[in-house]
Amino acid sequence: MTTGTVARRLGVSPTTLRSWDRRYGLGPAAREDGRHRRWTPRDVALLEEMCRLTATGVPPGEAARAAQRAFGRPDDAAPRLPVPAQAPRPGAAGSGLPLGTVRQETRGLARAAVRLDAPAVEARLALVVERLGTAAAWEEVMAPALRAVGRKWETAGERYVEVEHLLSWHVSSALRRVPPVPATTGPPVLLACVPEEQHTLPVEALAAGLGERGVPLRMFGGAVPAGALDDAVRRTGPAAVVLWSQSRDTADRRLARAVAGRAWGVKGARGGASLLLAGPGWAGGTPGGVLRPRSLREALRLLGAGEAEGPT
Repeated sequence: MTTGTVARRLGVSPTTLRSWDRRYGLGPAAREDGRHRRWTPRDVALLEEMCRLTATGVPPGEAARAAQRAFGRPDDAAPRLPVPAQAPRPGAAGSGLPLGTVRQETRGLARAAVRLDAPAVEARLALVVERLGTAAAWEEVMAPALRAVGRKWETAGERYVEVEHLLSWHVSSALRRVPPVPATTGPPVLLACVPEEQHTLPVEALAAGLGERGVPLRMFGGAVPAGALDDAVRRTGPAAVVLWSQSRDTADRRLARAVAGRAWGVKGARGGASLLLAGPGWAGGTPGGVLRPRSLREALRLLGAGEAEGPT
């Protein structure tokens, strides 16, 4: 196969393949006329192993040596061309994304997402949820990777939109697969995005965290109309309502005040719900008596769900 064909198959750029050839000797085992690069199935299998290892967070140099050993190439193969020593770029993770200082699992997830390697993304997410628990997996791995993808496509025109969509889909799927424990009795926590707000992943993470802690909840998702939200509050009599707003354009403080003032029940024994305004859209002040969690862990704590079963 040609370099372009191999690059499309692996989800990497031809430049990346040439860089791996120069730096780690991962080029084709043979070349036509000493010039044309043609990759055999064995060459491609070696590259697939390289991609699999980097998706787990293994540094590229170490991954290259392991792939070479696995496919019978000497692990001390010299680069074909001299490569000058370079200091690592800040945030460089082999993924092209501005990650900064993050966990190794985040780097592996980012590499897999940029390659559009859906099986690797799914496997990485399942592993971090199992090992870290939902709250840590969201705050330390999922959210940093999503923010990096968002920053990348904002500065790269229409590029990387497909990466964000793929990563968002699999993050949502991983969160919904978190097994809930039997819920306790009592009024539920109501979770909703304000009208016009479609960013649901943070609320999905909160729902997963509450579910694995046995907290009863009702999840209504994105862009809940004000009237529907009011009906849901009256019908469910929740212990708390969490309203998510991603941007100031969607934050509706009049709606927040209406929810905070909603009461139900018979005269003399009327009740109301605690209100949590979550998300960056609420920055700049909130109504009195309203809680404003700054993180998933803080929201869980405020909702009486600060402790969960430890990851295995």
